[in-house]
Amino acid sequence: MTTASTHGVIAATVRGVPDEGQRPLDPQRLGDHVDRLYRAALALCGNRHDAEDLVQETYARVLARPRFLRHDDDLGYLLRVLRNTFLNRLRTQSRRPAPLELDDERDGLPRASDPRHPEAALEVSELLGAIAGLPDDQRDAVVAIDIVGLSYREAARALRTKEATITTRLHRGRARLAKTLSATLGEPVRDTTPHR
Repeated sequence: MTTASTHGVIAATVRGVPDEGQRPLDPQRLGDHVDRLYRAALALCGNRHDAEDLVQETYARVLARPRFLRHDDDLGYLLRVLRNTFLNRLRTQSRRPAPLELDDERDGLPRASDPRHPEAALEVSELLGAIAGLPDDQRDAVVAIDIVGLSYREAARALRTKEATITTRLHRGRARLAKTLSATLGEPVRDTTPHR
């Protein structure tokens, strides 16, 4: 229980008890969003293993205690928790020494660069890697709109910014992605921004 005094009035908030206007996050419905969160995690992390871990850690955090939402929808809230969990991981990893990559010849595991992989999987891998390489603000906008499928308004709420800011970040992120992918694939850049 926390208390705060403002002009002689004491306000108290008890953990686990909703304030007026809040609604509980229903744990039974969280599974409805796992596919979209996984796609967002893939775009943030750039690989399946880390994305699976990130989604699992996100759900573990959310389910650790009751959550109450005031203005957010469930998906927007989960996206924000996923993003914050990802950023916490980055901060933690920056303090650790970099892991050594195993030799492809010795470990025998298939790699994305393996010519036996379907071309589509390779293109998706390149796209997710390019999204993961975007500046944080642009990456978050691309993930929220293009990967998770939030509307501009929902993305703005989830990322706690203005719709106009989301529009700008999304445009810049898409332009940078197009440039990066065209350089990788050797194709000319074309405008792929949908008009909403």
